[in-house]
Amino acid sequence: MNKFIFPITAIILLFLLGCDEDGLNIDVESAIPVRVEGLEFKPIKEYAFATGTAYSVNDAILKSEQAGFYTLRNNPRTQKPYAMGDEVKQGEVIVRLINPEYSNQIAFDSKKLNYDISEREFAKQKNIYEKGGITLRELTDAERAFIDSRYAFDNARIQLAKLAMTAPFDGYIVDLPFHGPNQMIGVGETMVQFMDYSRLFCEATLPGREAERVHRGQTALVTNYSQPEDTLVAHVTQVSPALSPDSRMFKLTIEIDNDSLVLRPGMFVKVDIVVDQKDSALVVPRDIILDRRGSKTVFVVEKGIAVQRTLETGLSNQYEIEVLSGLEEKERLVVEGFETLRHRARVKVTK
Repeated sequence: MNKFIFPITAIILLFLLGCDEDGLNIDVESAIPVRVEGLEFKPIKEYAFATGTAYSVNDAILKSEQAGFYTLRNNPRTQKPYAMGDEVKQGEVIVRLINPEYSNQIAFDSKKLNYDISEREFAKQKNIYEKGGITLRELTDAERAFIDSRYAFDNARIQLAKLAMTAPFDGYIVDLPFHGPNQMIGVGETMVQFMDYSRLFCEATLPGREAERVHRGQTALVTNYSQPEDTLVAHVTQVSPALSPDSRMFKLTIEIDNDSLVLRPGMFVKVDIVVDQKDSALVVPRDIILDRRGSKTVFVVEKGIAVQRTLETGLSNQYEIEVLSGLEEKERLVVEGFETLRHRARVKVTK
């Protein structure tokens, strides 16, 4: 029987050598391939998340203030009648209504002529008064006549302008209801709608727990769900101090720089408000962190061995998380192949 003592003893020794401090685990597996990245300090931002609808800051709907026969003007840039989507410049007349009877009642040309005459007369009387040729009362009468003629002329110009649908700002035609040439238009009908959507705003709501972290002037990143690759810079411009008694949410307004016109009015957008940030922090990808018995853990590679580290974390966002303790700069962090790793497992680093 003694001849079997040595082989049995050898097997027991091999068994004990394969055990680690965590238990009787024999490491007979081949090295597990993993990919690593060196840890370094970099900026990180934390966000409050909201959604909402984008609206144009400048939006104007023009309705007919007087009746008249419909005439659609030509766009000077295309030499064709204006259409939805056309760019317009401030002061351009898009639609004009023709109403000879109304125009005659205004007597625009007559009032302009009277204004010109009274202006020259007042200037002449002023010159004579300075030479002592007339009394102050006569000069005052000439000035009053001039002022009355100016008011009459300005009023005529205002009344005549009611027949023209003029762009109030640079922008785009977003609605142009169809009317046939020379069709009679009544008072109060929608003629044209303009928008300048180089600047947009979005009204959103956030839970009350975010109230202390959101303030006017904070930067926000705005993305449309159908165009996630295009992110625009925005700013918080208004924050309500009150919560809704029904939802326990508070309201805020964000203004968006949209010079590239990537976003369109009416689009549903995602808003990420920067509520905290650090210029330099030890940051790891969020998706490599494992939950082991309620602790946040990752693996680093030391001399071909995977070593499990327990983390204390700080700022976080959708993609990254700050590490306050548990890791050091330049350590080799396992970013691929970590899912099945065990503490002190043998690994092979791949590129």
